[in-house]
Amino acid sequence: MFSITLKLMKKSARMLIPAGIAILIGTAFIAATFLFGNAMNDALAAQSTAQLGGANYVIAPDAGKDLTDKDQDYIYTRTVNDFQLGRIRATEGVKDARAGYAGSVTVTRGNKHANSYVITTAAKRTLLPVTITQGDQPADSNEIALTKSVADQLGVKVGDRVTVNSQAAQYAGKTGDSAGNTGDAGDESAQNADGTSSHDGDSDAASGASVSSDGANTADSGMTVRVVGLTDDPNGAYAYYGGASVLSDNVITAMAGSNDFGNLPVYLVYLDIDDASDTAAASTVKQVSTLLPKHFSVQSRAALVEESVKSMSSGETSITTIFLLSFGILAMLVAALVIANTFQVLVAQRRRTLALLRTIGANKSQLYVSVLFEAGVLGLIASALGVGLGIGLMAALCQSGLMKATGMTMRLVLSGPVFTVPMAFGIIMTVIASLGSARSATAVTPLEALRPIELTDTRRAGVVRAVISVLLIVAGVALCAFSVWQMSENIAGRDSMADKQYPLVLLAAIIGCALIFLGLVLSATFWLPVLMRGVGAMVALAGPSAKVAHANIQKNPRRVAATGAALLIGVTLVSTIATGAASAKQTMNEALTTRYSVDMIAAGTDMTGKQASEAAKVKGVQRGIYAPTRMMTMKDADGKSLSVLVVGVDGVDALRKVVRSDLSGVTIDGDSVLMPKYSAATGKDIPLDKSVTFTAGAAEAQADATNGPSGNDANGSAENGNGQSGGTQTLTLKPRKVDYRRIASNYAAVAFVDASHFTNGGIKADGHIMLMRIDAEGAGVALNDVFTNVQNVFSASAGVTVTGPVAERTQWETMINGMMALLVGLIAVAVLIALVGVANTLSLSVIERTRESATLRAIGMTRGQLRRSLAVEALLLSLVSGVVGVVLGTLFGWLGSYMVFSLYGDTVFPFEWATNGVVLGVAALAALLASVAPARRAVKTPPVEALAEA
Repeated sequence: MFSITLKLMKKSARMLIPAGIAILIGTAFIAATFLFGNAMNDALAAQSTAQLGGANYVIAPDAGKDLTDKDQDYIYTRTVNDFQLGRIRATEGVKDARAGYAGSVTVTRGNKHANSYVITTAAKRTLLPVTITQGDQPADSNEIALTKSVADQLGVKVGDRVTVNSQAAQYAGKTGDSAGNTGDAGDESAQNADGTSSHDGDSDAASGASVSSDGANTADSGMTVRVVGLTDDPNGAYAYYGGASVLSDNVITAMAGSNDFGNLPVYLVYLDIDDASDTAAASTVKQVSTLLPKHFSVQSRAALVEESVKSMSSGETSITTIFLLSFGILAMLVAALVIANTFQVLVAQRRRTLALLRTIGANKSQLYVSVLFEAGVLGLIASALGVGLGIGLMAALCQSGLMKATGMTMRLVLSGPVFTVPMAFGIIMTVIASLGSARSATAVTPLEALRPIELTDTRRAGVVRAVISVLLIVAGVALCAFSVWQMSENIAGRDSMADKQYPLVLLAAIIGCALIFLGLVLSATFWLPVLMRGVGAMVALAGPSAKVAHANIQKNPRRVAATGAALLIGVTLVSTIATGAASAKQTMNEALTTRYSVDMIAAGTDMTGKQASEAAKVKGVQRGIYAPTRMMTMKDADGKSLSVLVVGVDGVDALRKVVRSDLSGVTIDGDSVLMPKYSAATGKDIPLDKSVTFTAGAAEAQADATNGPSGNDANGSAENGNGQSGGTQTLTLKPRKVDYRRIASNYAAVAFVDASHFTNGGIKADGHIMLMRIDAEGAGVALNDVFTNVQNVFSASAGVTVTGPVAERTQWETMINGMMALLVGLIAVAVLIALVGVANTLSLSVIERTRESATLRAIGMTRGQLRRSLAVEALLLSLVSGVVGVVLGTLFGWLGSYMVFSLYGDTVFPFEWATNGVVLGVAALAALLASVAPARRAVKTPPVEALAEA
């Protein structure tokens, strides 16, 4: 029986190809997903241990041991001296040792500034976690090897001199504290005792003194150092920071605010041990272990890699794999509908053959097994080809280097699941999809061998399916209605489950949408053919070709429903995501507009008037004002202290140019101050007395230098009204409150005073701010371009930050667009398979209507008319399903947007004309292309020959 089945497969190979393509695409996606997960795990494991450089061993805190808080404090307060590096280097078998200390510095050349992450140097280049691409690593005092990106930004080369500085060095220099570093060491990787942090495994500089080991004071001008090399980070050891520069010991000591390298806090030491002999290496490790502080041990690189992979196996990469795999499974479910259609027609076509087999002794079970065996063979062949395609696509991705933009170098990593899971899933799904056809094959009786073949599907959909579908839809609508009701109650300020159990309300809405969608897909056999019949009746008026297409669609309602449902799934998901993304962007834009009174601001200590003038000329910047600022404190009517950014402006008319708020009837003079009604920090009303006193002094200056977003100069705030050090500045004014929101979100309040207070010495400016009104649409430029161009204007000033709703809107839109592109790309796989199903349906229709097509040709229908009838049939299948999917997806998108974004403001319910139009256009075009091959087959066979074959 199996040999007969294989011969039947060979005879029907042309019909099986579309189903095989559907299986191939789905399994290729699943295989590629596993390969992507493998590559991500491999890249992250390599990246997490890349900070070891060429080290084959590392001294690190003991992992997996129960440590008390006291033990933890002991571990993370160890210094370089505690590890006795000199004795470790002198130990037989130790080639080199490097203390794992790191920090951040500002590198300056001329009027250009750049921030760089910095690490300690090593005697041998191989022990560095970065590669020296040009020159050499720092060896003597006052040397630095810069990252290539920083060198390019500053325009320096090997041999040039630059200035390095840090907040720790500046702060310690002003306080005169040279006792050592007091900051938190290694806070970014303190959670990983094995040194496999996602950012860095080095101890991070924080604060302390600022006298360098060579006695140079770094408080103001920094240290001048010589560039001896350029570095690259090919393994992504410091991808989070854009690479790392290497500093000589005395420079990194000064930047940490210390006067002794041995006082720097470290908890990781990297070792290069001669491991040519396992015995000798073990002996060296044992000797080094005797020199270590308690709770520290020597761990091999191999052990760290193994631990890293193990820790990530249930982490973010597996979540990514599961997320992508869900789309692969979706693709296979859509493919199952295509497969089911194929086998239904195959069994119907072979009914006379199956009946003949019954007459010669084949029983029902043999026919049943024969259909399942055919499905299994098809699934096996197509799945194997799909796995090969998935491997090829992933290999091409790895070789293309596209992932280097993410800071990771990916390589092809094969594993068992790459082969077994897609093939098993492909075979199982194919067999399951053929079960209904196998049952139909067992219903064939020997007498049917004598009956004429009639392939028109006359079966009625089951009552059970109808009842289940209705129940699912009703339950789904009820859940969605409940969720919307609870959210509306919450928004209105009434008691609601959404107030305390929001996740449950959101989950109810998601489940409700899923139930509605599932109910509609299950009941597609009932409503989709009716819908197509109604649309087809109108289309049939267009001519004979359309009339024939309308009649053909009505002949096989079950197949039409299955094909339409496959396309419906993909289009609905695409439309849902597109609508949700559009609603998210528009809703958040509205929310940001109402919560900010200024479109964009730039603020910083080293901003210049020339930069402000250039920023005002940026295309899309409609208006701008440049003003001096001072960070001051005041007390409200309740006696609570409030940090206020005081801004000097030339009257309220200048302010009206950029502030989107009602300033009618307001004036700003020498005796008054304009204050916001609400605090940007709490959102609550700011109670004020008839007068408020602003104060700036040494205490405020220190807090400002630590917390202020503009990096304000601590020394400047210790000056009095005459500019003399040691005094305190005070300013008492009458407040006038206006409801303007979040001029600068980093401050609790921004107050506007007359600019004369800054020019007459009443207030000493410690920074400047530029307030801008943006009209990107009117200027015909993208909002992101305006933001980027303004940033570029201030790029030469390290202390200037550009913020505001435009910045947040740009970041928000970039994130949403990226996620949308990814999701739509993934779902496009399901749409592609559904369109293969359209082509499959047309092909099967042509095959089963061979006699009918021949008869139409014989009575005068031209080849062009026959081609057009198939094209119209394809368009009806794709466009009717597509339009339903767009409508359904838009409703789901609106519901999801309301459930999520109504928390932030008034939800916008857009209809995404562009995306939905593209989806329907692609579906129509693909349907027309899908009709080409079947049409050629239909018109290629002469009418007489077709009648004889039928």
